[in-house]
Amino acid sequence: MTTTPQTVTHEKTRGKAGLVSVLGDHQPATEQTLQGDVLLKKLYDILKPNSLLDINVNLSVNQGNILPTAGMTGLVLYNKDYEPVSLLCVPPHSKPKDYVVTDPFETGAFIIGKIDSTHELIAVNNIADAVELAYLLMAENVTILASRDEWSFNDMVKHFAQDSCVTIMATADVKDEVTKPLIGANVRAIITSERTVLEHLDYGNLSYKAILALDDTKIVELRSVGWPEPESLSTDPSKQTPYPIEAWSGLLQRVIKKIAHYTQVPEAMVGQCLLGGLAHMGQAHVDAPFGYKHMPTSLIIITEGESGSGKTQAMDLTHYKIKEHEQKRYEEYIIRHDEHKLQLASLKGPELKEYQATTPAPYNPERLFKDATIEPILDKFVSSEITDASWSTDDAAQFFNGHTMKGDTAGNALAAITDLYSGGEVNRTRSMKTQHANPHTKAFNVRMTLMLMAQRIILEPALTDDMMNQQGFLARALIACPDSLQGYRTWDDINRRQQSPYRDTDLIAYWDRCNDLLDPVASNAPTDDKGAPKRFKMRWHDAQTEQVFYEHMQVIENRQAKGKTLEYLKAYASRMAENASRIASLIAFFDKRQTITTDDIKRAFMLVEYSTAERLRYQDATPTGEQSDLEKLSIWLVSKAKAYKPAVLNKSYVTQNAPNALRGKKLNFLLDDLESMGHIRLESDVRRRLVYVNPRLIID
Repeated sequence: MTTTPQTVTHEKTRGKAGLVSVLGDHQPATEQTLQGDVLLKKLYDILKPNSLLDINVNLSVNQGNILPTAGMTGLVLYNKDYEPVSLLCVPPHSKPKDYVVTDPFETGAFIIGKIDSTHELIAVNNIADAVELAYLLMAENVTILASRDEWSFNDMVKHFAQDSCVTIMATADVKDEVTKPLIGANVRAIITSERTVLEHLDYGNLSYKAILALDDTKIVELRSVGWPEPESLSTDPSKQTPYPIEAWSGLLQRVIKKIAHYTQVPEAMVGQCLLGGLAHMGQAHVDAPFGYKHMPTSLIIITEGESGSGKTQAMDLTHYKIKEHEQKRYEEYIIRHDEHKLQLASLKGPELKEYQATTPAPYNPERLFKDATIEPILDKFVSSEITDASWSTDDAAQFFNGHTMKGDTAGNALAAITDLYSGGEVNRTRSMKTQHANPHTKAFNVRMTLMLMAQRIILEPALTDDMMNQQGFLARALIACPDSLQGYRTWDDINRRQQSPYRDTDLIAYWDRCNDLLDPVASNAPTDDKGAPKRFKMRWHDAQTEQVFYEHMQVIENRQAKGKTLEYLKAYASRMAENASRIASLIAFFDKRQTITTDDIKRAFMLVEYSTAERLRYQDATPTGEQSDLEKLSIWLVSKAKAYKPAVLNKSYVTQNAPNALRGKKLNFLLDDLESMGHIRLESDVRRRLVYVNPRLIID
C-alpha cells in the first residue's frame, strides 16, 4: 500500500520564525537513518548535535511551493548571526545536484564548528569537501562553511566576511577565477601550486600549518588587492626619512657603509659628506647638462647632526685625500711665499722694482674652507687666486649665525651664493675711492660648494627663515636630518676597536681614486695653457637617457599643481631636476666616464627625492599632536566606513556629515588629495558617487 507523504505548508511572513517552527517539527537524524549514506554518516560522526534532521514530510516554506523533501536528510543552513535561514535537503545516497533547498533567496552556510573569534572560518563550495576538511582538521581551531552549491559560494563568503575574515582555497591554475569575484572583501586566499589543500592533507600527510609554510604556497589578503600602500599624512618633523643607500652602487655604496660602520654615524650623514667630497673634486673639471646649456656641478649640502654625533669623523674619512691634497699645496705655498719674501729682502733699487713687477707674491691656494665668511672667499675669486672652492664645515653655526648672515649683509651674501651656484659668477662692485680699492670686481666661470653640518638648534630656525627661503638659497640645498645614533653605539667591543678604516681595501680604493681626480695631470683632465682646469661638458649617454631625465622632471612638475604634495614648495621643487643632473654628472666623473647613463639618473633622483622628503618635514609642519585636515578627514572616513564590507560611503553622506571644518569647497580638494595619496578611491555607480576607503587603513 502506497501512502502519500504529508505536506506541511508555512508561509514566511515574519523573519525566520517560520523556519524555526518547521525545524521544531522534525527529529534529529540518527546513525540508523544515515547508515546507508557514507558522506552523511561521516558528517554525523563529526557533528553529533542536531544539525542533521530526518525530514518525513514535503515542506513548503518559500512562497507556498511544495518541495519533495520527504525521506531526505535536512542540513540546517545558518547566517553569520547563527540564525537558521534555510534547509538543504539531501536525498539518501546523495548525488550532486539532487538536493532541494527550502529558501534559495536566503544566504546561509552549513557550519561545521564554532562561530567565535578563536576559530578560523574556512569556506568551501560543496558539502563533500567540507566534510573531508572538517574530518582532517578536527584538531585545528577551524570552522568550515559550506555553501549549498558552487553558484551561491561567493555570496556566502561575502556575507560571513562582513563580521570576520574568511579563508578560501584555490590552486594556482584557477586563482584568478576564484579570487576575482571576492576582491575587496575581508577574505584571505590560500593559493597552492598543483595539489589542493585537501590533497596535501589527505595524500601528502602534511599538517595545515606545514601547508601554509610551503615555499610555493601564497597567501593573499583580497581586501587589499589592487590598493596601494597609503602615503603617510603625518607632518611630524621628528620622523626621519629612510636614507636610500640603494641610490649608490659599487665602490661608493661600500664606502658609505664602511665609513658609517667605522664612525658609527647614520648612512645619511656619510652620504651627504660623500656628495660634498665629489662636488669639491668634480666642480673643477665637469659641468652638468640641463636644457640647452650646461651648469656647474657645485652643490649646497645641509646636514643636521647633534654635538658629538660623529660629523667630524665622517667628514674626515670622506675628505681624507682632499685635506691631504690641501695640506700639500699649502706647504708648497709657504715655501714659495718664504722664498719670495727672502728675495724681496735681498734686492734693492732697480732689481727690486723689476722683481716686484715681474714676480708677484704667490697666492694662497687654499680651496677647502672651514672657518670663514663669504666675503674673503669671493675676493679670492675676483682676484683670480682660485677658480673653485668648498666651504665645508661640521660647525655651520658660524655660517647661519655669524657676520655673513646678520643684518644688511645677509641678503647680499645669499644672492652671491645663489649666483655662484647657478652660473658660477661673482660680482663684487665696490667704491674705488678707498686705499685698498681693487679694480677687479667680477669673476666668471668659478665654482663653490657649500657643505654645512649643524645642530638642530641652529638648523631648524634656518630652514624656516623667510629670507633664506625667498632668496632661493634653501631651494637649492640638499637636506638631510638623520636621527643621531648616540646612545646606541658600541665602544667596548675589542674586535671593533682593532678594525682600522686606514687598512680597509674599499676606502683605500676610494682614496686612490680621489688622488687621481684631484691631480689634473695624473687624471689626464684637460687644462688651459696656465694649468687651470678646463671643464668638460658632461653628455647624456643617448636620447633615451635624456628622455628618462625629463620624464622624472615632468613627474616633479605635476606634483607642484594645486593640492599636490609640492604645491607650497615650488621654488625647491623647481631645483630638484637641476640637482639630479649635477649628482649624476658627479657620479659619472668619479667613474671617469664622459656620459651620464640612465642608471646614473635614477640614482640621482633617489637622492633628490630623499632630500625633498626631508625638506617637507620642515615645511609648514603642524605642532606636535595637532592633526592636519587631511589626517582628520582620513580618520573620519575610516571610522564611518569600517562597518561596511567593502568599506564604502555615499559621497553625499560624506558631504553632509563630514566634520564642519572640512566641508564646503575644501572637501573636494581634500578628497582629491586623499585619492592621490592612496587613502580612498572615488567611483561612480549609476547616479551615485561613492567613496571607497583603502582597506589597508582599517584595523580590525
